[in-house]
Amino acid sequence: MEQDSDIQSKTSKALIDKLEKENHLTTEEYAFLIENQTETIASYAAEKAVKAREKIYGKSIYVRALIEISNICKNNCFYCGIRVENKSCRRYRLSADEIFDCASEAYKLGFRTFVLQGGEDAFFNDDFLCNLVEKLKINFSDAAVTLSLGERTKDSYKRLFDAGTDRYLLRHETADREHYQKLHPKEMSFDNRMECIQNLKEIGYQVGIGFMVGSPFQTDLLIAKDLKFIETFKPAMCGIGPFIAHHATPFANKSNGTVAKTTFLLSLIRLIRPNILLPATTALGSVMNEGREKGILSGANIIMPNMTPKKNRKDYEIYDNKISTGLESAQNIQELIDSIAKTKCMIDFSKGDAKYLNG
Repeated sequence: MEQDSDIQSKTSKALIDKLEKENHLTTEEYAFLIENQTETIASYAAEKAVKAREKIYGKSIYVRALIEISNICKNNCFYCGIRVENKSCRRYRLSADEIFDCASEAYKLGFRTFVLQGGEDAFFNDDFLCNLVEKLKINFSDAAVTLSLGERTKDSYKRLFDAGTDRYLLRHETADREHYQKLHPKEMSFDNRMECIQNLKEIGYQVGIGFMVGSPFQTDLLIAKDLKFIETFKPAMCGIGPFIAHHATPFANKSNGTVAKTTFLLSLIRLIRPNILLPATTALGSVMNEGREKGILSGANIIMPNMTPKKNRKDYEIYDNKISTGLESAQNIQELIDSIAKTKCMIDFSKGDAKYLNG
């Protein structure tokens, strides 16, 4: 058994070396790495991932101001706490003035990217969002605007892009059609999700995709397919975090994902696409106090402190025990600086665009 373990370890290190050099593996090779993850292999991958990140971004960890503009959503995704059938969810929707005020405060604190995230809320039609984005870009001309508002038509995405939106985050959730349907109601379509992601890229956005680590019915082979999709799609950003169950969903009793697996996958994604913008997510910090620091030490280079009004933060509960006070708050700048300093990196308030996107 010990001999087998040594062989697996040597094979895993050889695959990580290959990934570092060539930025691609076969789906089967990705699956082998995931299936044979150990603490030693994860550390080996993390060391190489940090090296790859620093070659392009130095010691910079970009910070974005996250504004959760609405927890109203028409969808009924089986994993999400703000799903339409959750009648116990206390709903809210920020007005245009409230969103602008959040962005204005963030700007004064130094932030140069605003991330507007929310459920698929029909109130936020193209006219509303275009007017809002245009106002943000006029008043904060050196700042980037990122939207994460779900599936829309190609025409809608184009209007938002033309209004000045720089980036769009739309997690693909899984690269496998059958798995997608196990996570979503029948009204939602894997093909439509993939079409939306492709449309965003064709329009010219810096596109972010991503998935939950340890989501129900997920296997190591399915994660390998996600890595292969990231490799071939070449996103500007990728957001992954551990699945965390929410008590008011069909997945309430499912096991949560782990920090260890998530951070290992962060390292692999960095090696697949060295220039990628890779967040250490709130979910990592919700599972473990220093989860996001571990993410940075594994190759991540983005954190998104929360600028949502304090009275609303707890209501954007997409999973149980989501942190809503402390370091995730954008107002706690010094604590944030000190936290990042522990990783021997430094926070960078600039727009932080992905570099060498054509490379």
